[in-house]
Amino acid sequence: MAARYRGVRTVKYDGKRVTHAGDGEMVAALADLNRQIAGATHRISVVRIQSSKGP
Repeated sequence: MAARYRGVRTVKYDGKRVTHAGDGEMVAALADLNRQIAGATHRISVVRIQSSKGP
């Protein structure tokens, strides 16, 4: 995101270089990454707690 806001088209990371044609392409790439991240996280919908006073 920081690169997009600075207007940078070429980003280097982990020994790789990616050059985007323009802002629209970078927006699409960021949206795809956000979808992948959202799909990779699992939400816990039910938490069950059980307790006792002991013997």
